[in-house]
Amino acid sequence: MHIMKATAMILFFALLAGCGMGKKGEAPLYTENRAPLRANPFIELPLGAIRPEGWLREMLLRQKTGATGHLDELYPAVMGPRNGWLGGDGDQWERGPYWIDGLLPLAWILEDDTLKAKVQPWIEWALQSRQPDGYFGPSTDYPPEKGLQRNNSRDWWPKMVMLKILKQYYQATADTRVIDHLTAYFRYQLENLPKTPLGHWTFWGEFRAADNLMVVYWLYNVTGEPFLLELATLLQQQAFDFTSAFLAGDHLSTPGSLHCVNLAQGFKLPLLVYQQYPDEKYPQATRKGFSDLRQHFGQPYGLYGGDEALHSADPNQGSELCSAVEMMFSLETMLAITGDIHYADHLEKIAFNALPAQVSDDFLQRQYFQQANQVMITRQMRNFDVNHDGTDVCFGLLTGYPCCTSNMHQGWPKFTQNLFYATPDRGVAALVYAPAMVRLKVAGGKEILIREETNYPFEEKITFHLEWHGDSGSLRFPFRLRIPEWCAHPNLLVNGEETEVAPVDGLVTLNRHWHDGDRIELTLPMDITLSTWHENSRAVERGPLVYALKVEAGKRMVTNTKDPETYGTEYEEYLPLSPWNYGLTESEVANPAGKMQVTAKIQDNYPWTTNNAPVEIRARGIRIPSWQLYNGSAGPLPWSNMYKMELGDLPEEEEITLIPYGCTTLRITEFPVIRGR
Repeated sequence: MHIMKATAMILFFALLAGCGMGKKGEAPLYTENRAPLRANPFIELPLGAIRPEGWLREMLLRQKTGATGHLDELYPAVMGPRNGWLGGDGDQWERGPYWIDGLLPLAWILEDDTLKAKVQPWIEWALQSRQPDGYFGPSTDYPPEKGLQRNNSRDWWPKMVMLKILKQYYQATADTRVIDHLTAYFRYQLENLPKTPLGHWTFWGEFRAADNLMVVYWLYNVTGEPFLLELATLLQQQAFDFTSAFLAGDHLSTPGSLHCVNLAQGFKLPLLVYQQYPDEKYPQATRKGFSDLRQHFGQPYGLYGGDEALHSADPNQGSELCSAVEMMFSLETMLAITGDIHYADHLEKIAFNALPAQVSDDFLQRQYFQQANQVMITRQMRNFDVNHDGTDVCFGLLTGYPCCTSNMHQGWPKFTQNLFYATPDRGVAALVYAPAMVRLKVAGGKEILIREETNYPFEEKITFHLEWHGDSGSLRFPFRLRIPEWCAHPNLLVNGEETEVAPVDGLVTLNRHWHDGDRIELTLPMDITLSTWHENSRAVERGPLVYALKVEAGKRMVTNTKDPETYGTEYEEYLPLSPWNYGLTESEVANPAGKMQVTAKIQDNYPWTTNNAPVEIRARGIRIPSWQLYNGSAGPLPWSNMYKMELGDLPEEEEITLIPYGCTTLRITEFPVIRGR
């Protein structure tokens, strides 16, 4: 079944690539893969072509007024003028570049001059730091200083983040200095990697080489320099072999085998290589990797129990915030390369569930680890692979470890940047859904505007309005829409007339003459379904959203007098004010669509809070007296369906309320199932 689907997808996209160059001899509208690289079905648009609307714009504005726009003020010890990436003698490793990797796309997507001004000194110093041999970046190691990373200045890994930044800067500004700079640095890499390989200073570069490789391929597509493909092969040889690990290794069934963020970043490596060496083992490895990860470590919100190493599928295990944003970026990359809509489904699962739950509403605080069954947020040691003095689940600027403080900013801007793609046949593809608008060139090079009007993922209807001006008349081009795997009965209207929905590998293609003012209405009915997880528990899903028990939480602000220089001067704890130890009844599980009731509310411009949750599901549950707190977390998850579970003499069913996971602070997501008596 999977082989047949994969073969059909390959043929479909081979036809797409083959017929997609417009009239013979016409130059492509956007930068595409250059031969001998494999043609990709979807093409990234220039930074700033896509603008957020509705709740998504509100999310990005909160980043602007929150930590993303002010991290230099909130975290001056690292992001201030002493940073090594500004020429100082302070922190010179990954954290500064991490911040700019999110700040830069946010600045250009919002067209915000103040944010752009904060980005520019980092760009200028990086460009001006180039040495005659092509090396750039910090180059001097300094003695240890608490809270700063001042050694390993020449490590390959932090520069990989800066490579992504420079690529984005060029896409936004067309500053040709970037091309000269990257060309010189990649020549330096080709000469020096044989002597000082990716793992020479630290192991991080070996596991995160995908970020380096993708920029090498991008530059090759811009310049066509043959040496870049030689460098690409060298990087593949020195990188950790995720392809073999996924196909034949036991890494994704062995606790402790891989660091959670290395895995999130490394998932895209096989498919990046696939562009140069189009062997089917690469997409096969990626599919098998996700399947094994789901089986052995999976969590309902799209990630896995990795705190920091891979740990288990227990809903009490943590998942690092860096894993969320890096896996999103990997999925965005893999989606464009393969056209496999499963990656779009997976991307939405993380973006609409894990990401908003792990960052505070004002974007000033975050958790290092989140838990699927998170019933108490306090400072205490938990059963994590790595503990940072018990602060890992507390909401704070520096709780846990500050890599996430620096890296969380890329999630929503890059998500916005990947809502739409151009296609080689001079069309457009809407593969991920959220309120937005896009300007892009189609057909013979005409620029059009598409407005996406929707409250998705909370509502089922998505409307696209097509607009352009001038004397173009009609324009013929294909418009592709994703039909998520979870949607059984989509409905499609074009200018009010029903249109057949005949998806090929999850994509509907509308290839026709379009007119200014045309309207496409896509409705994706969302049914309540249940998925099975740790100890045979169940999670409630509806469309791309996971629903979790609404647990009332009492906030407690803690002034940190113990170790403020490490974990910040304050952080937030949350205690449960309502019961959480519910199981779902067997009858409810047997017929969720018939038994559970969906209630919609008027949507606030910022829906991601417990009180603002736009959708609720009412279900029936029974409290399990023996399921109690253990060391600050929910105790071991009772087996479903346990014979003669201890429920007391008169167990009573109660109505319980479930809300979207991304709206919760405290929650139960994986529910035990209580056998009927």
